[in-house]
Amino acid sequence: MSTGNPAPTSRFVTSQRLRLHVTDWGNPEAPPLLLVHGGRDHGRSWDWVAQALHSDFRVLAPDLRGHGDSDWAVGSSYGIAELVHDLDQLVRQEGLAPVTIVAHSLGGATSLLYAGLFPETVRRMVVVEGTWQLDPAFTTRSRKPIEERMLGWMDQLRELETRRPRAYRTLDEAVERMQRENPHLSPEQAHYLTEHGVRRREDGTYTWKFDHHIRAIAPNRFADEEVAALWSRIACPVLLVHGGASRHADPAALGLLAHFRDARAVAIAGAGHWPHHDRLEEFLAVVRDFLA
Repeated sequence: MSTGNPAPTSRFVTSQRLRLHVTDWGNPEAPPLLLVHGGRDHGRSWDWVAQALHSDFRVLAPDLRGHGDSDWAVGSSYGIAELVHDLDQLVRQEGLAPVTIVAHSLGGATSLLYAGLFPETVRRMVVVEGTWQLDPAFTTRSRKPIEERMLGWMDQLRELETRRPRAYRTLDEAVERMQRENPHLSPEQAHYLTEHGVRRREDGTYTWKFDHHIRAIAPNRFADEEVAALWSRIACPVLLVHGGASRHADPAALGLLAHFRDARAVAIAGAGHWPHHDRLEEFLAVVRDFLA
């Protein structure tokens, strides 16, 4: 699948002494739009969406810390609070407020907390599969006793210290892994996402760009009532997008709309966890209608 023109450019912002990469699709006089990716992903995974929306918006797609071409955090500090701070730094340094945000999974959860902290800075939000902080499947794990969470986190860190990131002998091997992660992808999509998601090492093998320390689950989670309180502060309209074939629960079925002042939900039939890849045209139709 080709993304066509225009060719995006790279720029960088700084947050907590980390250099964070941003893909800039031009059109600087248009209203700003942030595309925020999920965990173990990268900003270029939004290229098809950016290509479709760049004529109406100044589209910026950041790489989260530890992802894509952004710096890895020394000490592997990848808590969601740090990600919210990074997003705030991007909005401030680029003068983006009020900004429209389209965000997926971890990027969606981050953007929801950001919009709750700074409601005046967000014009509209589309959150794709990003309400897991109040999904019972997630909150049950986060309610474990503190000693259990702390010990589990420390065990994870020790294990990650001794584990080398997987290396792939060829790009095609990495593409195969990408397709196993999301069987909905076409071969062209999988190849494109992999090309932008790997780094070639001196020995000729390929590894994913993300820091594998992001896998460690931080013990200091936000309490359910804290997440709900921040969501309730969001002043802008919010669209929650769910993949009809996703392994994650439907936010509408969970009653999560009640936590927002102005929100609605839509499910995209046949899409998994990545509706913007799995059913691109349907996703774009929903987003365009909401942002119009």
